[in-house]
Amino acid sequence: MALTVKGIAKLKERGRYLDEHGLYLQVMSATNRSWLFRYERNGRERLMGLGPLHTFDLPEARERARDARKLLADGIDPLEARKAARAAQSLEAAKTITFKEAAQKYYADHESGWHNAKAKAQFLSTLERYAFPVIGELSVATIDAPLIKRVLEPIWTTKTETANRVRRRIEWVMDWAMANGYRTGDNPAAARGKLKHLLPDKGNVRQAQHMAALPYASMAAFMKAL
Repeated sequence: MALTVKGIAKLKERGRYLDEHGLYLQVMSATNRSWLFRYERNGRERLMGLGPLHTFDLPEARERARDARKLLADGIDPLEARKAARAAQSLEAAKTITFKEAAQKYYADHESGWHNAKAKAQFLSTLERYAFPVIGELSVATIDAPLIKRVLEPIWTTKTETANRVRRRIEWVMDWAMANGYRTGDNPAAARGKLKHLLPDKGNVRQAQHMAALPYASMAAFMKAL
């Protein structure tokens, strides 16, 4: 006889209780109850966990068991399909890396080849100051040109040379990420890429020039001449 919601509430004794078509409720204790799907594959019994009762109610468990039976009908072992899906997820997760992690790895890979001590010291410090607050915790696979613009825009016209160094360092990190399989497509920080349409040409940017203050002793002569 198939299980019912009311009947399940009364099942506290340890054991396995059949619902229908291979679906069982496994009771370990009054507070530890979960769903199992039993099936045979190549003459062997297999048991597939379908989740705890407190997460999946009876209709949901039946639907999950039905999905497993569909796979069996197509000649696919549902347990092996689940393992393959989890392996694919793990592989995808292993390919995920944040910009900050990528920058640190790039630095570790290249620092021994840098002979300019100042550039070596500034590589991470400039990224920490300007890039990490905006894109540091984002996956390199998701970073696009508008995000690079957000990093550079505040300093593009006021600290043009610094901004260009930051852009170039971001470009190197993104190239490293692409070479290591962490992202595909164009480099969003490339000077000749989409970024050139989002920021003014650095050759046309003029930084503000601050004049020296007029000494107080010269003020009278200046006012007279004015």
